[in-house]
Amino acid sequence: MEDVLLWVVGVLLLLFCTLDVWYYLRAVLVVTKAWFLSPVFDVTGEQTASGRVVLNDIDLCHMNNARYLRECDFARLSLYTRNGVFKALRALGATAVVGATTIRYRRPLCVGEAFELRSRIVSWDEKSFYLEQRFVSCKDGMVSAVMFCKQNVLRSTPDKILQYLCKRKVEVPEFPEDLQHWINFITASSKALRGESQLHDKKSQ
Repeated sequence: MEDVLLWVVGVLLLLFCTLDVWYYLRAVLVVTKAWFLSPVFDVTGEQTASGRVVLNDIDLCHMNNARYLRECDFARLSLYTRNGVFKALRALGATAVVGATTIRYRRPLCVGEAFELRSRIVSWDEKSFYLEQRFVSCKDGMVSAVMFCKQNVLRSTPDKILQYLCKRKVEVPEFPEDLQHWINFITASSKALRGESQLHDKKSQ
């Protein structure tokens, strides 16, 4: 019995030393909770997740910059579970990966402070969904941070996913001005990096 206990403890220690176990546990909990919530049939509808800044989130008494992105990951898992995007991805043999993110910090969320994380799909193009995620303080309703996320769809397209869910062609919403500026930035960045790569290839020949 003691040998089995030592073996279990050893395996757990190995897992916690080599993997971010708490991340995976929370991801499972988030998806499970979203599964039992009522489905959301408006794919572009905003969904809200509640949170609070705890001690392992903080950096100098306010939420660490990286924790905002981590919270956004979990909120997207819930969003895609409830609006059916995950179901459509599985049915179509596709997957989605983050292609780009940018976050603007406006005011720190301090230890113990409650917040809402409001997530929504804003629009899409032939390859990607574009999402906005806002951290809203429950103290005074101020948007403490706002993030844009480009979610690339692999082995399918956003249009096919939406047609699968809605059983019809869905009109693409207009891109807001601030989102369009961000898309222009990442497009210009990709073009510049491709140019650098071609230049390096020529030098190596």
